[in-house]
Formats: sequence, structure tokens, C-alpha cells
Amino acid sequence: MAKKSVEIQNLSGFIWSIAEILRGDFKQSEYGKVILPFVVMRRLDCLLEASKNSVLAAAETLPTGIDDATRDMILFGAVGDNVKVYNLSRFTFDKLKGQEPAQLHSNLIDYLTKFSANVRDIFLDKFLFTDQLKRLKDGGILWPVFERFCEIDLHPDKVSNVEMGYLFEELIRRFSEISNETAGEHFTPREVIRLIVDLLIANDDTKLTGRGIIRQVYDPACGTGGMLALTEEALKDFNPSIRVELFGQELNEVDPLGETVWRLG
Repeated sequence: MAKKSVEIQNLSGFIWSIAEILRGDFKQSEYGKVILPFVVMRRLDCLLEASKNSVLAAAETLPTGIDDATRDMILFGAVGDNVKVYNLSRFTFDKLKGQEPAQLHSNLIDYLTKFSANVRDIFLDKFLFTDQLKRLKDGGILWPVFERFCEIDLHPDKVSNVEMGYLFEELIRRFSEISNETAGEHFTPREVIRLIVDLLIANDDTKLTGRGIIRQVYDPACGTGGMLALTEEALKDFNPSIRVELFGQELNEVDPLGETVWRLG
């Protein structure tokens, strides 16, 4: 097994161990409703921490009455690296850890609700994550769960987008098994994806060379985003200057956050 695969397996095992804290307050079938959103929130926290001050400074300069699209464009620009998400809370995971444990729930709600709308709506509407945070608080286990996630470094420099896809798929597989669900609904084996991508590129290789090349990739059943992530990786390996625009949608509710894992990182 490759070194990186071992590291992802170890990381998955550590995150899986956090689910043990939920035992007694949550059913096994509910573990994913807590762990998966927390994984994504931690990923985004690592991704956005370096640009936090720039984003807050840019937000201070926004004129009153600015429309949503213009505000997003300015704040996305403050984040940089073509990342299409921001957070306007003064908190990061590191700062949250330095606050009073009794204030963690209200501080996390502040942090969660100040994401840009494209991410905030996933947490609030798709996963009803504020409900899970309240259950964690009421059970007296919010702090230990949060503290364990603070130990995980999910910065893109440490865990690539493709590796995040592997990690998310492994967690979904484990949660599906204990819930008697079919994990295969959420992802396609990597060897199958690579074959499909090779076939896609094979008949278009001469048109993919040179500069100023743009390709748009759409997956109508994107699952955890593996197809899109590996297609982007293959195209950039073939032509580092190519611009790849990815689009995906998914019916299964566990997967919109999976897409966020790799797409916004």
C-alpha cells in the first residue's frame, strides 16, 4: 500500500474513533450526521484560516446595500486561489478552542452561520447541522468531539483534494456498513474512473494541448466527487495550463458536503 494510502487509512481511523464519543447519545446510524459535516467544516477551516484577516478587512470596506453577487465576488477574491467560499465569523477552530467551553455551542453557531451562502445552506438546510450541535451540547459531548477535530490537519497542503475524496469515501463506507446502506451508491471505484477519463481524453488529446484551453466537466450523479476530481487531475497532468471548470449534482444527502470537500479546496 502506498504511503499516502496508509496515511489516509490512519486519518480515517482516527476520525472514526471520534464516533465512539457519540455512543449512547446517538444511534450508530446517526454517527455520520455529526462526523461528516465536522470533517468538512474542519477542512474549510484549514483552507480559509490564512485568508481570514483579509476577508474580514474586505468585508469592512463593502458599501451598504451591495448586492449579493458583487459581495461574493469581492470576498471570494479576498480568499484567493479561486476558492469559492468564505467565512465572516471572527472565529477559527484555533480561536474557538481558546474560548470558554461553555460558550462553544453559541460560538460554533456564529461560525457556521457566517459561511458564504453556497456552503451555509448545505450545513443548515441539507444536514440540519445546528440540530446535531444542540444534541451534542445537550449530551455534554460537544467539547470533546470538537477538541478531537482540532487535532486533525486537513489543509490542502497536507491532504489533497483527491485524498479528501478517498477519505470521505472511506468514512461513508464505514457509516453505510453500520447503517445497512449501500456504500457503492456514493462513489465509483477509482480504477473504473481512471478508465473512463482515459477514454474521454483519448479522442481529444490534440485539442487539449497549448495555452488558453478550457474544458467543462459535468457529472449528474457526482457522489463524493471522485469522477470530477480525477478528471481535473488527469487533464492538468496532460496540460498544466488548461482551465478546468467542474459542475456536479447529487441526489443522496450525504454527498453535497463530499463535493464541497474537494471542489472548494
